Amino acid sequence: RVSGREGAAAMSAAAMGAGGTRGGSAALKQTETLVRIGTLCLIYVMAFSARMFSVIRYESIIHEFDPWFNYRSARVLVEDGSYAFWNWFDYRSWYPLGRVVGGTVYPGIMYTAGLMYHILHAIGFPHIHIREVCVLTAPIFSGLTAIAAYLLATEAYNSSAGLFAAALISIIPGYMARSTAGSFDNEGVAITALVTAFFTFMRAVSTGSIFSMLVSSLAYMYMVSTWGGYIFVINIIPIYVLVMLALGRYSNRLYVAYSGFYVLGTLLAMQIRFVGFNAIQSKETLGAMGVFGVLNLYVFLRWLKSFAPSQVFRKLVAVLLTSFVGIGALFLVWGSATGFFGPWEGRFYTILEPTYAKKFIPIIASVSEHQPTAWASYFMDLHLLLFFVPVGLYYVLSNLTDANILLLVYSTFAAYFSGVMSRLMLVLAPAAALLSGIGLSSLVTRAVAALKTSPSWSANEPRVDLEEKREDEQDAVHKRSRSRLKAAGKDKKSSGAAAGSGAARASSGVAASGYVLTRPAAVCVVAVIGAVLVRYIKHCLQMANYTYSSPSVVLKLNDGTYWDDFREAYYWINQNTAEDAKILSWWDYGYQIAGMANRTTIVDNNTWNNSHIATVGRALNSPERKASLICRKLDADYVLILFGGNSGYTGDDIAKFLWPVRISHSVDPTVNERDYYSRDGMYTIDENRAGPAFKQSLMYRLAYHRFNEVNNQGNGVSMDYARRERAPSKPIKLQYFEEAFTSSHWIVRIYRVKPPSPRGWQ
Repeated sequence: RVSGREGAAAMSAAAMGAGGTRGGSAALKQTETLVRIGTLCLIYVMAFSARMFSVIRYESIIHEFDPWFNYRSARVLVEDGSYAFWNWFDYRSWYPLGRVVGGTVYPGIMYTAGLMYHILHAIGFPHIHIREVCVLTAPIFSGLTAIAAYLLATEAYNSSAGLFAAALISIIPGYMARSTAGSFDNEGVAITALVTAFFTFMRAVSTGSIFSMLVSSLAYMYMVSTWGGYIFVINIIPIYVLVMLALGRYSNRLYVAYSGFYVLGTLLAMQIRFVGFNAIQSKETLGAMGVFGVLNLYVFLRWLKSFAPSQVFRKLVAVLLTSFVGIGALFLVWGSATGFFGPWEGRFYTILEPTYAKKFIPIIASVSEHQPTAWASYFMDLHLLLFFVPVGLYYVLSNLTDANILLLVYSTFAAYFSGVMSRLMLVLAPAAALLSGIGLSSLVTRAVAALKTSPSWSANEPRVDLEEKREDEQDAVHKRSRSRLKAAGKDKKSSGAAAGSGAARASSGVAASGYVLTRPAAVCVVAVIGAVLVRYIKHCLQMANYTYSSPSVVLKLNDGTYWDDFREAYYWINQNTAEDAKILSWWDYGYQIAGMANRTTIVDNNTWNNSHIATVGRALNSPERKASLICRKLDADYVLILFGGNSGYTGDDIAKFLWPVRISHSVDPTVNERDYYSRDGMYTIDENRAGPAFKQSLMYRLAYHRFNEVNNQGNGVSMDYARRERAPSKPIKLQYFEEAFTSSHWIVRIYRVKPPSPRGWQ
């Protein structure tokens, strides 16, 4: 009886101990979850705050050029309603052609700002202007991008890598360049949709979840509505499917995920008016359609193989493959011959052949962000992550899973595209943050695991018990994976088991070889990583504060003074010109003139009509009399140019002058770029060396009109401070134009086009 009571007591104690262990484990998991949530909240705050330097240093204002059109469109949406927005004909742009905005715009960012605006008004903030919402849209979405990066890295590797990736992407300069406060541009919200689409598709492949596939399709549709870069997503995912088939990692989950994503995502993309049937008729999306056919053919062949004799199956494979290739080729020929498939876009050719635009489409090459990326830009925009990306690649390749193969495909193509076009550094930045997060988390995990061990351990004497524990954990993961696969009717060799063992190895903190860091080495690793992260944070904040916070319409000098010439000029236009006045300028300033001066422009940043832009370029590079005839033909009342010769501003129209020459040459072959060079083949403004066609051009004469009056170095010599060359010393007298306004620092100059003589004289 005594022994029975003792046994019962022992069993009771054991049960209480097990219950206590389970309770402690649950409490630990709850604490870890709370710490993760708190960390993500801090990362969100950091991402938002780092992008507020522009508001703190300047004011709440829309930046750059394209955001001004997006802001105008958002105002129409919230003030006049959705119906008016879709039917809005903007008569103030591309005079006399105008622009049907509803059919030529990606509306996602406008509707996003409009939704936030109405939510704020509904919850009790009725005095918030739509401009404030537009200014803060990109910082708000930058925090959401960090959360999406956490989810993606967690799915591809583990939660530790997710936290590192979220922290890195929150302040990475390559992404911050398009997401600072005031940068109301499409990319500011599109990157959030890109990362979300990849994460949800990755999860759909890993779990076979229909819900994840649905969310991925919705994220893709949102990206289609915000940015033309959706072409990147609809090509990367099909390439990933082909890679999976080539590696022999096909699964029913892959079939369900891609088939559902392509069909539903394409149908949703077609609902965007600007895209419409281009979702299937554009040649940039044909690859996705082809992979959809290949995947279904592959599944059909697998089904045939399950019951057909081997000899019959081989014949069927030969017949089906021949038929598939033949029908596909005929379909392509028919589509191209009948015009069913649209032509390749110039930007697509530029991505494949970087010099294509410079040779054949100068309007694309004239945009600075379409130029190849300089090596220095990689360091400035990615900084020390460049050195941790290879580390992340090593750990990913060491533990390949269905999920992180998508990350590898995405990173590979993002790296190539970023080198071709500097604008696409924006696509590489998330990939660099994700891979660096994996590399850093793996290094830190190993170092911390070594610090927890006995100091008597050495690199040459790995602990057997730790190895056995790791192997037991992997065996347990394998058993659980096989049980789940068996219950779901899956193949035991599915990549789910591989994903499980990869996660176990990633979380163990020990390399596959069993190598264990010594404590001094672990301390060094942690110290170096800490120092690197501190330097990375400092660099990112400096870039945010000094490089990407300038709104471009306000210039800040090194001594802390501000030059507000742009808004000064636009305000003068608004207050001193007729309501229907037409302003001729180079296309860079069209959106700003329409947004701030509220006047009609001849061309703007949409650049959809190359011949119209070429005509404006011809006016700027023609002699004054011929230029006046072109201006009258375009019904222009004023000509606006930027000039930095007196202030040292290097981004003026003189610096860009060769692009109007090249673009007008694409329409008018009589324009010869060589005529605007000096005798020794140089582009110079020096009065003794400049080409005769350049000195006679309207741009040259308007820029240096009266310049010698305000810039005289003595002995009749004038100096152009932007180019550090001698400017014309003789006065330039205008006959067909008259000066109307010059800003305080001579950066913006506006001239009135003289009307023809009432007697018919020119």
